[in-house]
Amino acid sequence: MSLERVKNAVNGTALENAIIPLPHTGATVELAADAVGCTTDEIAKTLSFLVEEQPVLIVISGDARIDNKKYKVYFHKKAKMIPWDDVESYTGHLPGGVCPFGAKESVQIYVDKSLEKHEIVYPAAGDENFVIRTPVAAIDQIVPVVAHIDVTQD
Repeated sequence: MSLERVKNAVNGTALENAIIPLPHTGATVELAADAVGCTTDEIAKTLSFLVEEQPVLIVISGDARIDNKKYKVYFHKKAKMIPWDDVESYTGHLPGGVCPFGAKESVQIYVDKSLEKHEIVYPAAGDENFVIRTPVAAIDQIVPVVAHIDVTQD
């Protein structure tokens, strides 16, 4: 179902044929990078949080980590990840496949500055066995990105 959400979201866009099946699971950044044949920082991991019970996705570079102080300054709340069992109900994607494409309309999507060092990245595509090869700029063109932010460690 999650993969279908992504396919529907990119249908008719420049990313329509950019979904790549992986030869093995990409459930972690390291596994995804190995399956794609890229570096871990080229994987665009999408982290899911709750801010005042509102689901928020933050797309960051695969080698980046959330800086709790920066997060709190931006969101005015301590970082609270969505519990594993609730990820799909909040975002529309299964854990391991969470991405900005095809997320539920209620989800607020942010892109972290850690992705700026890349032209092309590989986020999951709704399923841990698929990624989508995308220019970073295309994320803004296809999904309603709220803002580009800086919430990762330097």
